[in-house]
Amino acid sequence: MTVDVECYSGYRADERPLRFRLGERWLAVDAVDDRWYGPEATYFRVKAEDGCLYVLRHAETEDVWTVEAYRR
Repeated sequence: MTVDVECYSGYRADERPLRFRLGERWLAVDAVDDRWYGPEATYFRVKAEDGCLYVLRHAETEDVWTVEAYRR
């Protein structure tokens, strides 16, 4: 599922997600639990304000964010 993401940009652009939109609802990221790098994308496991865990994938060459996994 493709999502809109607002990011913190510090040392580099889109350094970490701050909030993302699921449908009409924006969810704030309470914590980034993990981050790892794949050959074509960066992944973030985040805990959102709704208490759920999400894995967000950022394909940097296309600048596309997707939700790859969800756990309540």
